[in-house]
Amino acid sequence: MIKKHIIRCSVILTILIVAKVFAYNMPQATKSQKVTKSTTTKNTTTTQITPSKAAPEFKKAQLNFAKETLPEGDKKVAGKMKRILASFNHRHIQTNRLHQKAAEWFPVIEPILAFYGIPNDFKYVPLVESGLQAGVSPKGATGFWQFMPGTARTYGLKVNSAVDERKNLRKSTIAACKYIRELHDIFGNWALAAAAYNVGDTHMKRQINRQNQNNYFKMKLNRETAGYVYKLISMKAIVENPAQYGFRAPRALLAYNAENEKSEKELN
Repeated sequence: MIKKHIIRCSVILTILIVAKVFAYNMPQATKSQKVTKSTTTKNTTTTQITPSKAAPEFKKAQLNFAKETLPEGDKKVAGKMKRILASFNHRHIQTNRLHQKAAEWFPVIEPILAFYGIPNDFKYVPLVESGLQAGVSPKGATGFWQFMPGTARTYGLKVNSAVDERKNLRKSTIAACKYIRELHDIFGNWALAAAAYNVGDTHMKRQINRQNQNNYFKMKLNRETAGYVYKLISMKAIVENPAQYGFRAPRALLAYNAENEKSEKELN
């Protein structure tokens, strides 16, 4: 009899313990479920109201040289353009200095380009060639437009022990315009004319004939010339839109760009 009572009490006690444990865990589970639900709802709401701000996208259509755009649908060209633009953005440490030089010298270069019928984008050639500094290359080219002595004399510049007009911005720009105009007459394309300015017209003719190709962006050229027009496009992008590429342009250049933009709109 006593044994039966003990068994009965044990069963009742076990049921009470189980019930108590279950009752204790229920609020915790409910609370946890509510927190999870609340967190999920909160995250969803936040994502909808304040989406993350994406970095500026590379837009190939915005990049061109002398109104000649990059080939559409060419992933190789687009990839190369992105790489060279990024290299100017992150490693071209003199960019801010070049902005100052551009504001100072472009007013001299642009009217001369216009007089000879050369696209305004060729004003970026001195920035890429010499950074608007009258330095001397290992091959002997010097001045703002980096003329070799023989080429400089051909286009009317004095180069001797007493005077070197390659270091005169106005005179060297006039000579460069004559040369570029002639290159365009030969190749019929501004991108090729720019590339030929870098490598020489004889070499460019040879490569066009050898490859049976007259599209600069599809030609196989030496490393410097193959990236030359891409560098001009990159320089143009950074000078005209400095903030987009992480640079703070001096006020003089910002005012100059604004004035040019206003003039273009009035002409159109």
